[in-house]
Amino acid sequence: MKLLPEKKKRAIINITPLVDVLFILIIFFAVTSTFLEQPGVKLDLPKAKSTELQRIEKAVLTVTADEQLIFQGKSIDLSTLPEVLQQAMSESQDRSLIIAADENVHHGLVVKIMDIAKQSGVEKLIISTEPEP
Repeated sequence: MKLLPEKKKRAIINITPLVDVLFILIIFFAVTSTFLEQPGVKLDLPKAKSTELQRIEKAVLTVTADEQLIFQGKSIDLSTLPEVLQQAMSESQDRSLIIAADENVHHGLVVKIMDIAKQSGVEKLIISTEPEP
């Protein structure tokens, strides 16, 4: 009696569901990721090799090249800075301030701002930089 030869069965892996799951994960991470808020003022931040990325909350003080102070999108004077910072620090949990000063701003102005910030209740000062290429 002659038997028919058995056909070898090949295992077929259907990767369509795997691709679908990967696309859903990519979409999920793209939608739920947070983006860093950048101020609308053009600054040339100083470059540093040892930069550490941190999430920007709400207390960002921008110092433009023409020494104009911008806090939370509003232009302020150096004389009103202590009151503005005291009010902001009373509402802040971590009491930190990010200073984003243009690289052409005089060093003395930045030091004066840092001194005012410390006197106004700022516990943590962060100097904003850009990584070197």
